[in-house]
Amino acid sequence: MFYYLFDWLSTNKLLPGAGVFKYISFRAAMAILTSLIISAVMGKRIIAILHRKQVGETVRDLGLKGQNEKQGTPTMGGLIILSAIVIPTLLFAKLHNVYIILMLVTTIWLGLVGFLDDYIKVFKKDKEGLQGKFKIIGQIGIGLIVGVTLFFNHSVVVRERVASNDSKAYSNDGSAPASVAFIEPKYSKDDTHSLKTTIPFLKNNEFDYALLVSWMGDNYRKWAWIIFIPIVILIVTAVSNGANITDGIDGLATGTSAIIGVTLIILAYVSGNAIFADYLNIMYLPHTGELVVFMAAFVGACVGFLWYNSFPAQVFMGDTGSLALGGIIAVFAIAIRKELLIPILCGVFLVENVSVMMQVAYFKYTKKKYGAGRRIFLMSPLHHHYQKKGIHEAKIVARFWIIGIMCAVLAVATLKLR
Repeated sequence: MFYYLFDWLSTNKLLPGAGVFKYISFRAAMAILTSLIISAVMGKRIIAILHRKQVGETVRDLGLKGQNEKQGTPTMGGLIILSAIVIPTLLFAKLHNVYIILMLVTTIWLGLVGFLDDYIKVFKKDKEGLQGKFKIIGQIGIGLIVGVTLFFNHSVVVRERVASNDSKAYSNDGSAPASVAFIEPKYSKDDTHSLKTTIPFLKNNEFDYALLVSWMGDNYRKWAWIIFIPIVILIVTAVSNGANITDGIDGLATGTSAIIGVTLIILAYVSGNAIFADYLNIMYLPHTGELVVFMAAFVGACVGFLWYNSFPAQVFMGDTGSLALGGIIAVFAIAIRKELLIPILCGVFLVENVSVMMQVAYFKYTKKKYGAGRRIFLMSPLHHHYQKKGIHEAKIVARFWIIGIMCAVLAVATLKLR
């Protein structure tokens, strides 16, 4: 909203300096500051309301040290995160941008699915919450919306490279000279609707999903949605559930999501900037630079929530927050054509997910073969395994954050590692 107001003030020369709102970097900075303030101010009030409403967490007895102390801690704190994402985005982003609309819909949709789960647990006193099949239906629903939008919306485009820049424009070590900003990138002036995505670690690192249905004849591209939409649904569901599983100890999912968010800001900024995209030899995606504003609000919301969610937590995000965080990350990565980086970027989520699948599969296999189920880990997800080994949860969280930072650095490095 502020973008349109200050654009009008700048156009009519009614306020000197109002043109600064045209810059994505400035609006992203304002978004992250606003998000932090909302988290701090609204967070305290929301926690107080949750206390009065007795919206406390019912903790299952898993035999973990310090577990009983968490009994009664307010949950549904994901409302703080959602507010701190949506409000700054509405204030500072271009609301007519298709990517921004898609991210807002994703945030609210999965936030509502998670809220319904938390509501059933807290107010209906049903520890199981929303049945798993309904959660999956909700995730499939938003995946379907995202897939259809990205495939059929004419604003979702790429710019094809038509010629490479003069090689002398860059130094031998691959670094850009001071004059790089004045080199005109060689991209087509026409937008192209394409299903191309980025493949990590390859030099000519673009893959077109449409090629998977090339056997359908000359008009195969118009049928590419048959493969593209299910892939989108799978990614959104997997990452959303990964964040949900990771949210098991104080600050783990929140901090990990913030680290991922910072990385996505970098990837979105270079992908939406013709100069950087040209220098890094990656796809130039018009209009995606605006996503930096949204992700700045996302990072601010996560960091602000850590004020209350770090050990010992004063509030839990619940499924209201965790399902939304994972879904946001997935849709954002798909939008900037970096979804194949998710196994690296979301390494912590992946390991947590895989640890549960391994534990369940091995238990069922050994029970069928030997008559008694055996376990690979002391407990799954993986963070509970280390808790069972007697490691304090604050140390587990810190170490997982370090791993998350390593994964983030590797993800950024793939821009040059080919």
